[in-house]
This record gives sequence, C-alpha cells and structure tokens, in this order.
Amino acid sequence: MTPVHPGPSALVVPHIAVARLAVEDAALHEVLLALSVGFRIPGQLPPLAHAAGEPLPALVQRARQAGFLGADARPLPEVHDAVLLAADAFDLRRMQRALLDEYFENRIPLGELAHRFAADGVRDERLVRVLEQEASASLTEDPARALELLDLALLAGADTTATAPARAEAAAAQGELDTAGRILDDYFAAPPATPFSPDVPGSGLPGFRRAVRVSSAVWAQRGMMSRAADMYRWAAEQHPGSTEPLAVVALLAAGALGGARAQARESAATASPALAAVASRLLAEGALASLDALPHHALPILIRSSDTLTASGRLLPSTESPAAFAAFVAILAGTPETARSVATKALEGHQGTGSARPRLCLIAAWAAMLQDENDAALEFIEQARSAVPSLVPRDELLMQALHVGLARRSGNTSAQVQAWQRASEALLHVSVDLFTLLPLGELLITAARLKTLETLQPHIEEAWALLERLGHPVLWSVPLRWSAVQAELLLERPARLAPHAAALVRGAVAYPLAGILAAAGKAWISVLGGNADPDLVEASARDLASVGYAWDGARLAGHAAAKAADRKDMTRLLACARDLRVTPGRGTQGLTATETPPVLEPGTHAEQQRHEPRTGTQRASARREQRSTAVDGAGPRAVLTEREREIAHFVVQGRTYREISEEVFISPRTVEHHVARIRRRLGAATRSDLLASLRVLVGEAGPRASATP
Repeated sequence: MTPVHPGPSALVVPHIAVARLAVEDAALHEVLLALSVGFRIPGQLPPLAHAAGEPLPALVQRARQAGFLGADARPLPEVHDAVLLAADAFDLRRMQRALLDEYFENRIPLGELAHRFAADGVRDERLVRVLEQEASASLTEDPARALELLDLALLAGADTTATAPARAEAAAAQGELDTAGRILDDYFAAPPATPFSPDVPGSGLPGFRRAVRVSSAVWAQRGMMSRAADMYRWAAEQHPGSTEPLAVVALLAAGALGGARAQARESAATASPALAAVASRLLAEGALASLDALPHHALPILIRSSDTLTASGRLLPSTESPAAFAAFVAILAGTPETARSVATKALEGHQGTGSARPRLCLIAAWAAMLQDENDAALEFIEQARSAVPSLVPRDELLMQALHVGLARRSGNTSAQVQAWQRASEALLHVSVDLFTLLPLGELLITAARLKTLETLQPHIEEAWALLERLGHPVLWSVPLRWSAVQAELLLERPARLAPHAAALVRGAVAYPLAGILAAAGKAWISVLGGNADPDLVEASARDLASVGYAWDGARLAGHAAAKAADRKDMTRLLACARDLRVTPGRGTQGLTATETPPVLEPGTHAEQQRHEPRTGTQRASARREQRSTAVDGAGPRAVLTEREREIAHFVVQGRTYREISEEVFISPRTVEHHVARIRRRLGAATRSDLLASLRVLVGEAGPRASATP
C-alpha cells in the first residue's frame, strides 16, 4: 500500500486526514487507533489486523513523519479526538478490550483508564470491580467522588440493585438525602433473585443490611427518628433472625427501650471482630448505658466507640455517629470541655467528612457556648454551614437553637426574637427524639422569656412522653428539667416548679449533676422570695459553673445581688457573677476585654464622685468640653464609654433598670446613674429625646449578637 502523507494542509482539519487514512492506509489508521486508545508502543503490542507484515516500529515511524504524533510518540490531541470520533465501533471495542487484557495480565493499575473506558461504555466485569474498589476506598474522605465512581461502574455493567446500597450511602454521606432516598426506593422495590432464607447465603436482595442501615440514617438526618426505628423493625420482618447493633441507637432514640434491648442481646451472639463492627457494638452498649441510673459509664464506652471507628478509617451509616453521641452525653453530663474535645478529635480523624462534619461542628459550637466562648461557637457554626450546600433538617434545628442560645446569652432581645422565629420553623420539620432534647431545652427557656410557650407546648409534651417510655433516665431528663425550672421562673410561676424540682431531688441521690441543679433551683426560689442566703447562692452559682452552666450561675448571682438588702452581700454577689463570666479572650460579660469591673461599692457617693466632677465649675467645664467634642466631629459615639454604649443598647430595647443590672451585673442604682450621665452627655431633655438619640447612636441591635444565618 502506498503510504499516505497528508502534509500540513490536511492536518489543519484533522478529521479529513483521519478519514483519508481509514480508506487509503488502514494499517497506519489502526496504529493511530491503538495509540489513541492507550497502547504504549513498543512496550505494549496492540492486535493489528491490517499491518500486512509491515513492522510495528515502521508504522509508528510513518505516523510520526506524517505529523500525527508528538515528541512523546502519542497522537496529537486533535488527532486523538478525530481518530476516536471516526473509529468503527467494533474496532474501537476490540482495541479497548485488548488493552484491558494487557493491563490485567501484567497487573498494571488502570488508574484513569478505568474511568475513561467506563465513560465510553466499555462493559467489563473486571472494570466494574476496579471502579467499585476505588469507590469503597474514596467513600470515607470523598463521598462525592465515590458516587461518581459507582455511577461509572453502572456504565461498565454493574448490577443496579447490587450497587444501590453503596450508591445510597455515598449520596447520604454528602447530604444528598433526596438522591439517597430515590436510590433506596428503587432498591427495595426490586424483586430479589431468590427469596431470603437465613440458611441460604446470598439469598434476598444483595447488600440488604447495608441498605437498611443507610435508609435508617437518612430518616434520622431528616429528623424523623421514629421512621428510622421503623426501618429496622421492617427489616427484621423481611429477614427473620438478622440483627443489627446500630438498630439499638435508632430504637432508643425513638423511645423503644424493649426493642433496643432485644436487638442488643441478639446482635451480641453474632459479633464480628472487624473494627467498624466493634465500633457499632460499643455504640449500642454506650447508648444503653446512658439510660442507667448511674450513666457515667456511658461516656467512656462511647468515646472508645468513636476512637475505634476513627481507627477503622470507614464511615458508619448510623442514626447518630459515635463521636456525636459521646459529645451529646458529655454536654448533658455537664462536661462541655469533654464534648468539644471528642468532636474536635473526630473531625481531625476524618469521622467528620461529608454530611457528618456539620453535626460535629455544631455540637462543638454548643459546647463552646456553654463554656462562654461565643466567638468560638460562631466559628464552629460557620464551619458547619460551609461544609455542605445545605444542612439536613435535624442539623438546621440544632444550628438555629444555637443562635437562640447565643442571642439569649448576649441579652439581645431583637436577635433572640429573630432566632426564635427561625428555630420555630426548623422545629416543624423534625420530630422529637433523644437528640432533639438539647435544642428543645434551649428553646423552652426562650419561649418562656418571649411569652410564646404555647407554640412549643406540643413538642414539650412529646419530649416528656418520650422520656416516660424510657423510664425518665437522669442523663437525658435532668437538663430538660432544669430548662423547665428556668422557664417557670421566667414566667413567675414558682407553683409549677414542684414536679421538676422533685425530679431533680430524686435524681440527686445517685447523680451529682441533678443535685447541683436541684440546689440551684432552690436558691433561685429563695431569691424570688426575697429570703436568699448569699452563701448558698454563691455556692450554687459556682457549682453551676463547674458543670457547664456558668451563664446560669452568673445570672443567679446577678439576680441575688439585685435583690440583696445588704450592700456588702450585693457587692460580693456581683463579683461572683463577674468571675463566672470571665473567659480567656473574652473578658467579663458586659465589659470589654480591657475594661475592669468597678471596685468601688455600687451606688455610693464615692462611686458617683469617680464619674462626675465635684464642683459646679468643674461640671460646667465638662459639659462645654462634651459639646466641643461633638461639634469638632467626634460624634456622640465618641462621648459615651464602652459601658455606657452597652447600657444604651438595653435602654433602646426597653429594659428596666433592674433587668439591665441583671444583664451586666451591676446594681440597679448604678444603671440609673449611667443612664443619667448618658442623658446629660447627649443633651437629652426628656426620655423621648434620649431614646431618639440612642436609636441613631446604637440602633436596635443588642451587644454581642450572634451572627444571623
């Protein structure tokens, strides 16, 4: 055959040259096809049908001379694309399969070749196995990549039903709950090749247990834990005799204690030594231990479960991850520092990938909030929001409840109202389970403060019903009892405290946290009654701080100080309140990091002298200086001190002197002096003038408001 030399003009339009080759020089065209498919000559010898005795090196040399190959002996990009586009389908598949044979016979990793061949529609069981193995390896750190690989495996001939559990897990792991749900709907609707029989390996739907675990986890992320538990009940009917340790978590969280214990007993008989399986059993064991009368055994078991799962390097499609469960238990037990540590280590250990990351970040944020580190809490919230395109419903509720808690602790009423509205909407999308009790307790206090408790009442009743089915376990019920105590105090209904107080007292027999909260509740009532013992109040406040309730302890001491009859007691309790709100990098609540609390006795003449000029001449001079400052352009904001600007926020919100004093831990009389100085400095003749000036000066927002979504 006469060699074809297309020349530079033909290569301007590569498909013209390639079309000519197919007709006029089949041997050269075949070599270009082999090279375009991926053969590396001379190391790999393609099956040539048209060489007609011409040596392969000579064919390659002709291709190079014709300008089809680059310096690396590979087709130029435009030639590569033109050859594959114009190739006969049969010849293309013949070359691709021959190259696959070459790779597998010589045990050469396929790499990107597997992805390219699958996308081209090459159907080969060996290709399917490679893609599925690669997807399994990617699932933990990159679930989105795993799903892409499994979709390629389908193109390569993988069985749709057999691949569905893995595809659903990959979709759920990246927060694509709708995609996972649709995959599983098709999977469960597919008829099995053979009916399930416990005595016949491989009978029933392939990967059934994995599909059930993923489906239950999806329902839990949607905020419907009862459906997650139903999934395991249905699976037990479909596959009699099959057990699953992860079912324990779903059943417990939904309030099915009997079913959870039965699953735990049965699954212990078929224990696997694999790391992920051990993590599952420890998770089930720790979950049950959290319901004990002495729940302190639960936390170390759950932490070991989390550590074991991290060591496995795998995901665990559970209704709650070991790290998240352990962190919840640590928060409820009054050790937020442990909760934050567990969540952070899990994030570092790649438990927090995909949709698992936001939840761990939000739990760490909750712990930071309890540690009075609001900036850290907001940073964790931002990490959660940026980890996925959108939060799943249960995590959305947790985040909005966090914003409520941060706004409440900042004393920002307007931000609290806005956060409450968002949280109320998020609550409509989830049902009550064990893991919603934490945000529900925060919302209960705010609902009482905003006088909107009736909107929350159905959820609270559902929570008490859940706890009753579980036997009112102290770990899970005591914090909600404390929230109920706070709500009744805010609503000034001390008569309704009795059942909650009695429950705290009963729990105190074996559970120290219940005793601390019971004593604090008693101290609150004594403060409201005007007969508080300062020693007991301070002890209760400091005990609250020791178990993660520093903000509550500071509030208790601040309330007691505002009602103290003795000035020394008032000063002492105010100092206690300030002490409990001092945290690294934050300073004292209500003060800047550089401002120190007043050391003079509040309300005394000496304290007034510290702020005001002593003589009429000095006072007149001070007023002229203030007016001059404003005229010179410094503006009224420069006139007010940091403390006065903070108090100005609360004045705009309509707070009374006593309410402001409880927020910033100074006496009501000192607040009154601050407001009088603000009025003089702004030149406000009336309260209406004062409010108008302050609205311009500080706006409606309160101090240290949490970031809004």
